[in-house]
Amino acid sequence: MQAVILAAGEGRRMRPLTLKRPKPLIAVAGRPILEHIIDALPKEVDEIILVVGYKADMIQRHFGASYKGRRIAYVHQWMPAGTAHALSMAAPFLNEGRFVFVCGDDVHGANAFVEALSHPLALLAATHEEPGKFGVIEMNADGTLASIIEKPENPPTNLISTGAMVLDTRIFQYEAARHESGEYYMTHPLGLFAREHPITVVRQDFWVPIGCPEDIRLAEERFHSNLVSYVV
Repeated sequence: MQAVILAAGEGRRMRPLTLKRPKPLIAVAGRPILEHIIDALPKEVDEIILVVGYKADMIQRHFGASYKGRRIAYVHQWMPAGTAHALSMAAPFLNEGRFVFVCGDDVHGANAFVEALSHPLALLAATHEEPGKFGVIEMNADGTLASIIEKPENPPTNLISTGAMVLDTRIFQYEAARHESGEYYMTHPLGLFAREHPITVVRQDFWVPIGCPEDIRLAEERFHSNLVSYVV
Protein backbone atom coordinates (compact mmCIF):
# COMPACT_ATOMS: atom_id res chain seq x y z
CA MET A 1 0.00 0.00 0.00
CA GLN A 2 1.17 3.54 -0.72
CA ALA A 3 1.07 6.70 1.36
CA VAL A 4 1.33 10.28 0.16
CA ILE A 5 2.81 12.74 2.65
CA LEU A 6 2.81 16.46 1.92
CA ALA A 7 6.12 17.98 3.00
CA ALA A 8 6.57 20.92 0.62
CA GLY A 9 5.52 23.92 2.70
CA GLU A 10 7.86 26.62 3.94
CA GLY A 11 6.35 26.74 7.42
CA ARG A 12 6.50 30.51 7.80
CA ARG A 13 4.73 30.49 11.16
CA MET A 14 7.51 28.24 12.45
CA ARG A 15 10.17 30.86 11.87
CA PRO A 16 12.95 31.25 12.91
CA LEU A 17 13.18 27.45 13.13
CA THR A 18 12.39 27.02 9.44
CA LEU A 19 14.94 29.52 8.18
CA LYS A 20 17.57 26.79 8.07
CA ARG A 21 15.48 23.63 7.74
CA PRO A 22 12.05 22.60 6.42
CA LYS A 23 9.26 22.16 8.95
CA PRO A 24 9.05 18.34 8.51
CA LEU A 25 12.64 18.08 9.78
CA ILE A 26 12.06 20.12 12.95
CA ALA A 27 12.68 17.92 15.97
CA VAL A 28 9.92 16.93 18.38
CA ALA A 29 10.98 14.68 21.25
CA GLY A 30 14.41 14.34 19.65
CA ARG A 31 13.25 13.26 16.19
CA PRO A 32 11.97 15.04 13.07
CA ILE A 33 8.21 15.49 12.71
CA LEU A 34 8.30 13.50 9.47
CA GLU A 35 9.88 10.49 11.17
CA HIS A 36 7.07 10.47 13.72
CA ILE A 37 4.49 10.58 10.92
CA ILE A 38 6.07 7.73 8.97
CA ASP A 39 6.43 5.58 12.08
CA ALA A 40 2.71 6.06 12.85
CA LEU A 41 1.64 4.74 9.44
CA PRO A 42 0.05 1.27 9.44
CA LYS A 43 2.21 -1.72 8.62
CA GLU A 44 0.38 -2.17 5.31
CA VAL A 45 2.16 0.90 3.93
CA ASP A 46 5.34 -0.19 2.18
CA GLU A 47 5.88 2.76 -0.18
CA ILE A 48 5.83 6.48 0.58
CA ILE A 49 5.51 9.33 -1.88
CA LEU A 50 6.88 12.53 -0.36
CA VAL A 51 5.71 15.76 -1.99
CA VAL A 52 8.58 18.15 -1.30
CA GLY A 53 9.37 21.76 -2.11
CA TYR A 54 11.02 24.10 0.39
CA LYS A 55 14.55 22.85 1.14
CA ALA A 56 13.68 19.56 -0.54
CA ASP A 57 17.33 18.56 -0.75
CA MET A 58 17.56 18.38 3.04
CA ILE A 59 14.58 16.01 3.23
CA GLN A 60 15.97 13.83 0.45
CA ARG A 61 19.38 13.63 2.12
CA HIS A 62 17.81 12.71 5.44
CA PHE A 63 15.59 9.88 4.20
CA GLY A 64 17.21 8.76 0.97
CA ALA A 65 15.51 6.04 -1.08
CA SER A 66 14.04 4.18 1.88
CA TYR A 67 13.30 4.49 5.57
CA LYS A 68 12.97 1.48 7.86
CA GLY A 69 12.27 -0.80 4.92
CA ARG A 70 9.72 1.47 3.23
CA ARG A 71 10.53 2.71 -0.25
CA ILE A 72 10.44 6.48 -0.73
CA ALA A 73 9.80 8.41 -3.94
CA TYR A 74 9.97 12.19 -4.20
CA VAL A 75 7.69 14.55 -6.11
CA HIS A 76 8.51 18.27 -6.32
CA GLN A 77 5.85 20.93 -5.86
CA TRP A 78 7.76 23.92 -7.16
CA MET A 79 5.39 26.56 -5.82
CA PRO A 80 2.88 26.47 -2.94
CA ALA A 81 -0.58 25.95 -4.41
CA GLY A 82 -2.49 24.08 -1.70
CA THR A 83 -3.07 20.53 -0.55
CA ALA A 84 -5.21 19.42 -3.50
CA HIS A 85 -2.58 20.63 -5.94
CA ALA A 86 0.14 18.83 -3.99
CA LEU A 87 -1.81 15.58 -4.06
CA SER A 88 -2.40 15.94 -7.80
CA MET A 89 1.38 16.08 -8.26
CA ALA A 90 1.61 12.60 -6.74
CA ALA A 91 -1.23 11.14 -8.84
CA PRO A 92 0.99 9.74 -11.66
CA PHE A 93 2.94 7.72 -9.09
CA LEU A 94 -0.06 6.13 -7.37
CA ASN A 95 -1.28 2.63 -8.11
CA GLU A 96 -5.01 2.26 -8.66
CA GLY A 97 -6.89 1.71 -5.42
CA ARG A 98 -6.57 2.88 -1.84
CA PHE A 99 -3.80 4.97 -0.35
CA VAL A 100 -3.08 6.90 2.83
CA PHE A 101 -2.86 10.69 2.61
CA VAL A 102 -1.19 12.78 5.34
CA CYS A 103 -0.20 16.41 5.68
CA GLY A 104 3.35 16.37 7.04
CA ASP A 105 2.87 19.04 9.68
CA ASP A 106 1.71 17.37 12.87
CA VAL A 107 2.34 14.44 15.21
CA HIS A 108 -0.22 11.63 14.85
CA GLY A 109 -0.93 8.53 16.88
CA ALA A 110 -0.85 5.13 15.21
CA ASN A 111 -4.13 3.68 16.50
CA ALA A 112 -6.38 5.89 14.40
CA PHE A 113 -4.60 4.85 11.20
CA VAL A 114 -5.25 1.20 12.04
CA GLU A 115 -8.95 1.91 12.57
CA ALA A 116 -9.09 4.03 9.41
CA LEU A 117 -7.83 1.14 7.30
CA SER A 118 -10.70 -1.02 8.54
CA HIS A 119 -13.04 1.21 6.49
CA PRO A 120 -13.00 1.50 2.68
CA LEU A 121 -12.54 5.27 2.98
CA ALA A 122 -11.84 7.31 6.11
CA LEU A 123 -11.07 10.80 7.37
CA LEU A 124 -9.23 11.31 10.66
CA ALA A 125 -10.68 13.95 12.97
CA ALA A 126 -10.28 15.56 16.38
CA THR A 127 -11.94 18.27 18.44
CA HIS A 128 -10.17 21.60 18.81
CA GLU A 129 -10.87 24.71 20.88
CA GLU A 130 -10.18 26.92 17.87
CA PRO A 131 -11.84 25.06 14.99
CA GLY A 132 -11.93 28.14 12.77
CA LYS A 133 -8.21 27.68 12.10
CA PHE A 134 -8.83 24.34 10.42
CA GLY A 135 -11.17 22.50 8.09
CA VAL A 136 -14.36 21.97 10.11
CA ILE A 137 -16.23 18.69 9.66
CA GLU A 138 -19.97 18.25 9.28
CA MET A 139 -21.11 14.63 9.65
CA ASN A 140 -24.08 12.61 8.51
CA ALA A 141 -26.14 10.70 11.08
CA ASP A 142 -24.31 7.47 10.19
CA GLY A 143 -20.90 8.93 11.07
CA THR A 144 -19.78 9.56 7.51
CA LEU A 145 -18.51 12.85 6.13
CA ALA A 146 -21.12 15.34 4.92
CA SER A 147 -18.78 18.26 4.20
CA ILE A 148 -15.68 20.15 5.27
CA ILE A 149 -15.72 23.91 5.64
CA GLU A 150 -12.28 25.48 5.26
CA LYS A 151 -11.47 27.86 8.15
CA PRO A 152 -15.01 29.22 8.68
CA GLU A 153 -15.64 32.44 10.60
CA ASN A 154 -18.48 30.78 12.51
CA PRO A 155 -17.67 27.07 12.86
CA PRO A 156 -20.80 24.90 13.17
CA THR A 157 -18.89 22.34 15.28
CA ASN A 158 -15.49 21.96 16.96
CA LEU A 159 -14.69 18.76 15.06
CA ILE A 160 -11.89 19.32 12.58
CA SER A 161 -9.95 17.40 9.97
CA THR A 162 -6.44 16.51 11.13
CA GLY A 163 -5.17 16.25 7.57
CA ALA A 164 -4.95 12.46 7.41
CA MET A 165 -7.18 10.21 5.31
CA VAL A 166 -7.63 6.88 3.61
CA LEU A 167 -8.67 7.64 0.04
CA ASP A 168 -8.61 5.91 -3.30
CA THR A 169 -7.65 7.10 -6.75
CA ARG A 170 -11.26 7.97 -7.64
CA ILE A 171 -10.64 11.22 -5.73
CA PHE A 172 -8.89 12.55 -8.84
CA GLN A 173 -12.20 12.54 -10.70
CA TYR A 174 -13.25 15.54 -8.60
CA GLU A 175 -11.60 18.82 -9.48
CA ALA A 176 -10.61 21.21 -6.71
CA ALA A 177 -12.00 24.74 -6.79
CA ARG A 178 -9.64 27.68 -6.46
CA HIS A 179 -9.90 29.19 -2.97
CA GLU A 180 -9.94 32.96 -2.48
CA SER A 181 -6.36 32.60 -1.19
CA GLY A 182 -5.37 31.41 -4.67
CA GLU A 183 -4.66 27.87 -3.49
CA TYR A 184 -6.48 24.59 -4.11
CA TYR A 185 -7.58 22.80 -0.94
CA MET A 186 -8.78 19.24 -0.40
CA THR A 187 -12.06 20.41 1.15
CA HIS A 188 -13.91 20.89 -2.15
CA PRO A 189 -13.04 17.61 -3.92
CA LEU A 190 -13.51 15.70 -0.65
CA GLY A 191 -17.01 17.08 -0.25
CA LEU A 192 -17.91 16.05 -3.79
CA PHE A 193 -16.28 12.64 -3.37
CA ALA A 194 -18.14 12.01 -0.09
CA ARG A 195 -21.54 12.55 -1.75
CA GLU A 196 -21.05 9.44 -3.88
CA HIS A 197 -18.62 7.39 -1.80
CA PRO A 198 -19.16 7.27 2.00
CA ILE A 199 -16.11 8.42 3.98
CA THR A 200 -16.12 7.29 7.62
CA VAL A 201 -15.02 9.91 10.15
CA VAL A 202 -12.52 8.36 12.59
CA ARG A 203 -11.76 10.28 15.77
CA GLN A 204 -8.11 10.30 16.77
CA ASP A 205 -7.08 9.55 20.33
CA PHE A 206 -3.75 11.32 19.80
CA TRP A 207 -2.99 14.24 17.51
CA VAL A 208 -0.91 17.35 18.14
CA PRO A 209 -0.95 20.20 15.61
CA ILE A 210 2.34 22.05 15.30
CA GLY A 211 1.72 25.50 13.87
CA CYS A 212 4.26 27.67 15.70
CA PRO A 213 7.47 27.14 17.72
CA GLU A 214 5.54 27.24 21.01
CA ASP A 215 3.59 24.15 19.97
CA ILE A 216 6.71 21.98 20.11
CA ARG A 217 6.79 21.93 23.93
CA LEU A 218 3.10 20.95 24.06
CA ALA A 219 3.69 18.26 21.47
CA GLU A 220 6.58 16.81 23.46
CA GLU A 221 4.55 16.79 26.68
CA ARG A 222 1.64 15.03 25.01
CA PHE A 223 3.91 12.67 23.12
CA HIS A 224 5.60 11.43 26.29
CA SER A 225 2.32 11.12 28.22
CA ASN A 226 0.61 9.25 25.35
CA LEU A 227 3.44 7.04 24.18
CA VAL A 228 1.35 3.88 24.47
CA SER A 229 -1.28 5.20 22.06
CA TYR A 230 1.38 6.46 19.70
CA VAL A 231 2.92 3.05 19.12
CA VAL A 232 0.85 0.06 18.00
